[in-house]
Amino acid sequence: MKKYKTEEETNIVSEPAAVYGYQHFDDGGIFQLINIAEKGISFKLFDSLVRKFPFSFQDWAGFLHISGKTLSRYQKEEKTFDTLQSEKILQIELLYKRGEEVFGSADYFLTWLQTENLALGKTKPQALIGSNFGISLLMDELTRVEHGILA
Repeated sequence: MKKYKTEEETNIVSEPAAVYGYQHFDDGGIFQLINIAEKGISFKLFDSLVRKFPFSFQDWAGFLHISGKTLSRYQKEEKTFDTLQSEKILQIELLYKRGEEVFGSADYFLTWLQTENLALGKTKPQALIGSNFGISLLMDELTRVEHGILA
């Protein structure tokens, strides 16, 4: 029994199109994201995504739970990230898209990420990105911000 559709069945043209096409998606979109993660995110796509963020190379290594040296090797060898790292990259990209949507601009969202947040226990939202639970909490917080529930 096949669990997920193949790349041909889902008509994934390229990684960037598949990632950028999902701000609000149904189960089919989730399966496409699962397929992308299983295939692995190329360093080239990763590099294009991370340029939007003010995070250092070392920050990204921490988010992905790998060493800075390993991340540098991925860059040098143009490696593809494994499934778990690819999922994390996709989650962060989705968080970015959601934040941009809620705040109306990437700049406002990025400022929010780097500012202490009372509702998050005086934590900077950026500090939570390394954890799947943290990303989920940030998505929930963005929904509260969107609806004007600030504490």
